[in-house]
Amino acid sequence: MVLGRARVAGGGALAALILALVGTGCGAESHPNEPRPAVPTRVSVTIGANGGITVQPQAIGMGPEKHQQLPQNQNHPQPRINTQAPLSVVFVTANQTGDTEKVTIRGPKQATSKAISPRAPGTFSASLPTGSYTISAAGQGAPATLKVGPYRTSSQNDLLLP
Repeated sequence: MVLGRARVAGGGALAALILALVGTGCGAESHPNEPRPAVPTRVSVTIGANGGITVQPQAIGMGPEKHQQLPQNQNHPQPRINTQAPLSVVFVTANQTGDTEKVTIRGPKQATSKAISPRAPGTFSASLPTGSYTISAAGQGAPATLKVGPYRTSSQNDLLLP
């Protein structure tokens, strides 16, 4: 008789365990599709042999980019992300001088590149909040300006991104 009660109690506990496992396997029926972060924006910086600095483009984050990272996505919309997060920027530099240079960014946030060898390219990244920046290299004349706007674009419509 005692053995029969133990089987009934064990069967009830097993049924409760199975119901608990099945219940936890059921999640929400809808999952919000959060916007993916923006692809880093590229800015070209040229340290000229004649002592000047050139920055292209001179303004970023002002609206949808004219050229997307991948050509097959050119005609697809770039949805906006509602965020105040800094814009991820990759600076592609070309040192056309005969000296090793460092690029310095000053504004709401400061950043400095590693040493860029003479007549060589270099890259560095910075997360820049909205604002106006000056970009300079030691002894290279007047600094160039870069404006970063508040517009951030989702990369959810960009194919072949990691």
